[in-house]
Amino acid sequence: MRLLLMLVTFGVVLVVSAAVNSAAAGNAVTALVFGALTASAGLMVYRMMVRRLEKRPVDEAAGATLLPGVLRGAAAGVGLFAVTIALIAVCGGYRITGWGSVWGMLASLGTMTGAAVAEELLFRGVLFRLVEQWAGTLVALVVSGVLFGALHLLNPGATLWGAIAIAAEAGVMLGAAYTATRSLWVPIGLHLGWNFAESGLFGTIVSGTGTAPHGLLRSVTEGPAAISGGGFGPEGSVFAILVGGVTAAVLLRHAHRRGRIVRAGRR
Repeated sequence: MRLLLMLVTFGVVLVVSAAVNSAAAGNAVTALVFGALTASAGLMVYRMMVRRLEKRPVDEAAGATLLPGVLRGAAAGVGLFAVTIALIAVCGGYRITGWGSVWGMLASLGTMTGAAVAEELLFRGVLFRLVEQWAGTLVALVVSGVLFGALHLLNPGATLWGAIAIAAEAGVMLGAAYTATRSLWVPIGLHLGWNFAESGLFGTIVSGTGTAPHGLLRSVTEGPAAISGGGFGPEGSVFAILVGGVTAAVLLRHAHRRGRIVRAGRR
């Protein structure tokens, strides 16, 4: 019952956040303001529900660790996507065609802030965490990863391959980031940094959204979809799966060494 109630609540939070941020995306100032507001509102609801339903401190979203956790995750996200797009470029699947705009970059930052927080609250804060308590870390990684990929099938330019790639690279990587740190701030920052770099810096499509990116750079992706990601964007590339998979493996190894892997039937 608790899982269902929180899933429904944060499903609504995700839908509202997506609608508000989409409406504000055309202007950098409104995008930044509404991105911050929807993120703050989502976190406030999460803390309130955890305290009331689970009767415990919300350690995974503690205010004292917010800034270092988000900054560390965001830096990793930007770096990991930069490696991904570099590999795609070396194979001829990405090239820069000119400069975009700083305002477009800032608008992307605002939009991606709202999206990253809403999606991480639903998929890591609620789904992964509660499934892990019931069935262990492995099952939680699979369930949250598959459903995270399935969510992206709703995007206009979505493909089945793209959804599978998202599940394998991002869903598992973000779940592993939570497992390794036991904090929502790192996966939120990682999610934000990756998506911001994808759209706001390198000017590519995010997860088959079908929306022309307005970032710092203008670019084109071309060649085989397995390399460039095709219409789904770079997240549909085998290189994104490789980078995300290796990162997830490193994080899970770290979690194992610290005794943070939960087995079925043991909290």
